[in-house]
Amino acid sequence: MEAISQYISKLFRTSGKRAKQSSLLPEGLCRRFSLAEIKIATNNFDDDSVIGEGALGKIYKGFISDCTVSVAIKRRNGMLGPGFKEFGTELVLHGQLRHPNLVNLIGYCTDEHEMILVYEFIEGGSLGRHLLHQDQHDPLPWKRRLQICIGVARGLHYLHTGVKHTIIYRDVKLMTILLGENWEAKLADFGLCKKGPPSLSKALIRIDSVVKGTVGYLDPAYLRTSQLTDKTDVYCLGVVLFEVLCARRSVHMESEREQSMAIWAPTCVEDGTINQIIDPYLIGKIAPECFQIYVDIATSCLREDNLARPAIGEVEVGLEHALELQDYADTAMRKDGVDSGSGQKFNIPIPLLN
Repeated sequence: MEAISQYISKLFRTSGKRAKQSSLLPEGLCRRFSLAEIKIATNNFDDDSVIGEGALGKIYKGFISDCTVSVAIKRRNGMLGPGFKEFGTELVLHGQLRHPNLVNLIGYCTDEHEMILVYEFIEGGSLGRHLLHQDQHDPLPWKRRLQICIGVARGLHYLHTGVKHTIIYRDVKLMTILLGENWEAKLADFGLCKKGPPSLSKALIRIDSVVKGTVGYLDPAYLRTSQLTDKTDVYCLGVVLFEVLCARRSVHMESEREQSMAIWAPTCVEDGTINQIIDPYLIGKIAPECFQIYVDIATSCLREDNLARPAIGEVEVGLEHALELQDYADTAMRKDGVDSGSGQKFNIPIPLLN
């Protein structure tokens, strides 16, 4: 308990916040739970309450007696294990963030050397669950996928420019994007976040950092230099954009060879074969103008030179424009008597590289 308290207090001092004995997070944004409350909520960490499990611990679905909603309770293994610093980072940074496209951190528990975080429970699960294991009879519609991507871009835009100091998320992927009851995207799991300079600074954001992330999403510029920038999040989002279009994993097996979506998809765009790898369900359902813009955005996010990638705000605006074009095309189709729920509607052209 003392070790984690000292670490969290140190984090607050470096962020200009003064830690208090009664509340480690400012202005009551995050509640400290007792271990007894957590045990009641999880039926003493009963395995029947487990909804997720990883190398660093388990996630339980629970209910806090004086809360009106279900909660997700993440319990990390071991106070001094590999998740120690990530726990402190997630608690201190995430506890001060509030945005519709971020999962809310409700509270924490550090009693008896525990490392427990309590979040709002997101009923829809991860984007990866819906996209990679989708029911063939009920796959995610194109406009819904596009709206989810816009939500992710908005959440990242808030982290990059909407708080006092730029926050680089560093782990955008299908499994950290959760879907609310109205399909709104919510970024979860802030353990790999890094705080940067003041968000209004005009200087290029560069943070020396040990390289961390997920295979298939790692920014090559970050790997090469160990310098983290806001464009690292843009790169990760570019991978997600192609995963959403193709309904394929970022790293998968193709023709008995391991393929990286970050390399494979832009290559297919360049040689004019992108139509061959998109999700078959989407054939005929994407307006050509929307498709062109979407693919152009995704490709630009994956540029090797991080300075050549768009800012996250530009990605957000571009995706919103793509959605407007899709809405316009769908409306025109309906006026022409074509049912928007029918199969083949649009001929998707080969995207032109800008």
